[in-house]
Amino acid sequence: MAKQSIFGRISTLMKANINALLDQAEDPEKMLDQLVRDYTNNIADAEAAIAETIGNLRLLERDHAEDKQAAAEWGNKALAASRKADELRASGDTVDADKFDALAKVALQRQISAENEVKTTAPQLAAQNEVVEKLKAGLNGMKVKLEQLRAKRSELLARQKTAEAQTRVVDAVKSIDVLDPTSELGRFEEKVRRVEARAHGQQELAASSLDAQFESLEDLGELTEVEARLAELKSGGQPQGQLGQ
Repeated sequence: MAKQSIFGRISTLMKANINALLDQAEDPEKMLDQLVRDYTNNIADAEAAIAETIGNLRLLERDHAEDKQAAAEWGNKALAASRKADELRASGDTVDADKFDALAKVALQRQISAENEVKTTAPQLAAQNEVVEKLKAGLNGMKVKLEQLRAKRSELLARQKTAEAQTRVVDAVKSIDVLDPTSELGRFEEKVRRVEARAHGQQELAASSLDAQFESLEDLGELTEVEARLAELKSGGQPQGQLGQ
């Protein structure tokens, strides 16, 4: 069950759709950081579990090799005891010959037992080796996926910073748009226009006042001439403006 759990976890992580996860995330950067942490932790857990599985496999291989060696040794012992029994029986010592035949039978029983162990562990070894190879492949795939994830994180963060910089530039340009009546420059320009208009009005007012002053001077000159002529009439003279004969 532990082996299947490890393999299932690796398969799930290998099939994870990073782009889909990022699309669903409110904060892609935090999501990427969390994915990197999860992958790193799961890889560490998988490595420890796979190392234990490989260790158990090596123990099973060692036991398998020892059973094979024991089967061969018990076979040799059975053969030696059988030959000794034949020699003793040929010399007429049937009692000792029977003892060595009995020993040969015991050795054969041990050989059969060891051979059965070899037969039993052989498919287990094959299955365990297959599982270990799959786990190694899955672990390597996870490491590749982790590197891709880190590269994706760096790429997206760089793109995000570039986009933010571009946004700041656009905002800065908008803030100094002289054609924007709502901008500070637009309001200042409107203020300058009002001051200019007031100055023009004051100039126009001043000009009209000056004209009035000149007109009053002309009226004053005319009145002065009238007074002069009246005084001349009273003195018995003729008006200066009368044409001579």
